[in-house]
Amino acid sequence: MEKATPNYKRIYNDIIARKHPHKEDQCKTILKKTDLSMLDVIKLNNIIFGIKDKETLIFNQMHRSYDENTILEILDYQSKNNLNNTQLANHFKLSRNTVTKWKKHFSNRHSHSFKA
Repeated sequence: MEKATPNYKRIYNDIIARKHPHKEDQCKTILKKTDLSMLDVIKLNNIIFGIKDKETLIFNQMHRSYDENTILEILDYQSKNNLNNTQLANHFKLSRNTVTKWKKHFSNRHSHSFKA
């Protein structure tokens, strides 16, 4: 039985239409995609609501979850941009340990060539 995922595209379209119509142009390219990754959802959320304060940022970061496709997208971003684990972690606001764990886990399961 598959997990039912929220229809983020519909949710964000409704939010933009009802409360933030002035941000429609900024979100248009992301919302045109057929499937939204977790990175797309995070980008949309930051565009629409912005980042409030440090405490909110830390709380939100602790409660993020990433699916396998998003993790692979992040790791591909690292290899395309020749980033080390620290640079990647800073860019996506992740822990360096998380990046290392993902690389160990997914390099064994997939044929991607990630830098260790």
